[in-house]
Amino acid sequence: MQLSALVACSAAVAAVRARSQKTATIAAALAAAPAAERALAALYLAGQLRQARTGVGPAQIVQALGTAPAAAPGLTLHDVDSALAAIAALHGAGSAGRRQQALAELFGRATAQEQQFLAGMLTGELRQGALESLVVDAIALATGLPPAAVRRAQMLAADLAAVVDAAFAEGAAGIARFDLQLLRPVQPMLASPAADVADALAQLPQARAVFEWKLDGMRVQVHRRGDDVRVFSRTLNDVTATLPQLVALVLTLPARELVLDGEVIALLPGGRPLRFQDTMRYIGRADRDAGAAAGGSLSAFFFDCLYCDGASLLDAPTERRLAVLRSVCPAPTLVPHLVTGDVAAATAFFADALARGHEGVMAKDLDAPYAAGRRGASWLKIKRAHTLDLVVLAAEWGSGRRRGWLSNLHLGARDPDGGGFVMLGKTFKGLTDELLQWQTRELLQRETHRDGHVVHVRPELVVEIEFNDVQTSPHYPGGMALRFARVQRYRDDKTAAEADTIAAVRALHARVDDAE
Repeated sequence: MQLSALVACSAAVAAVRARSQKTATIAAALAAAPAAERALAALYLAGQLRQARTGVGPAQIVQALGTAPAAAPGLTLHDVDSALAAIAALHGAGSAGRRQQALAELFGRATAQEQQFLAGMLTGELRQGALESLVVDAIALATGLPPAAVRRAQMLAADLAAVVDAAFAEGAAGIARFDLQLLRPVQPMLASPAADVADALAQLPQARAVFEWKLDGMRVQVHRRGDDVRVFSRTLNDVTATLPQLVALVLTLPARELVLDGEVIALLPGGRPLRFQDTMRYIGRADRDAGAAAGGSLSAFFFDCLYCDGASLLDAPTERRLAVLRSVCPAPTLVPHLVTGDVAAATAFFADALARGHEGVMAKDLDAPYAAGRRGASWLKIKRAHTLDLVVLAAEWGSGRRRGWLSNLHLGARDPDGGGFVMLGKTFKGLTDELLQWQTRELLQRETHRDGHVVHVRPELVVEIEFNDVQTSPHYPGGMALRFARVQRYRDDKTAAEADTIAAVRALHARVDDAE
């Protein structure tokens, strides 16, 4: 398949706002692609590469764009994949120079439009509105398969190339083969925000829910098959080697086959948690200096069980999964929880979690299955103040003691239907000197252009923003702004594609209006 055809598809997707039109355009491209290159077409349209790492950085891409002349169309998807595989394989002395030369050669074989497309793929930001979820729906449309079945296959496989090949080659039977497999991670279930305990109970279908402490640690998914234990991060990376204590703990559990969902967090002797950043510094350090200096210790807490001794529990209700979890995990390793429909009792539980230094609580539907990879209304997160994971769109140069640093951040929520991001306001609050230095360096590496004192950047960095409420505002495109917003932390465990959506912000805005 010619790269030019894929670039044309990408441009067509970027030119329309309706999700249905985007999906139909991608579906047509996938249907027309040769079978041998269809998986690459799906990956590239989703802004993904077959190679986990290429070793190519932003500076090398900018240099290649600036020096490589535009060529006539002729590159195929196979050509691109082969070139990137060769670049990723370069290691050792002098590899940086050879990598730059190989990248320039690839760009030199591409048209100007293809060069921009390649640059977008390599940086992870195509700006075309074709995220993985759209490509998955396009696979369903092109093959006539139920969208829910294809989404489930992708959630369980976490392998878009495998899913597209199975869907086109074998249809329903092909995607039905994807199921939870031991030692292969599945995408974690995600939560949506709720305003407070009463709001959470009102959103959940039952008269009661299970409330759990919300821990601000490292999300882990632990697989056990006999004496083999693997630990995966929220982003599905294998982090087994960094958590030997967790491996040892899981080997003591009575079940021989397990998949557990949980958190690893550093706690002080009295049980109060260390900051998220301290937990992350503590994890995987051979000398454990960071934890020892703070007097902390690393602890694991589990809150869900997805598989136990030959039985997948993904489709089992929450109440059943929790019963299995309690049967295999000792009490000290379980996230404290309360099953109730009483607002006062749940509010007291929430207050106790905050008093102990935790983020807040989760409220979960007792009848809901484990929806791997999805963010819905079955899991709700309740914090002291509202928080959203937003994307940095631009930043302004600071003044006074912040002169020379990029300070005031322009914040955007993801718009999965229209593509791109919707600006919700600005903030310079919550930034330490250390964070100002770091974000200035990182943002300048992502600079696209300047408008006076404003530096516009590629929307890649995700930042957790705390705020009091969402207010109506005529000053921003979405008609809303965050009130008293401040930076909590940067989320290096999330990509821009995982940021909170404008729909989630609108839902919060509506609930605030209803409360008033």
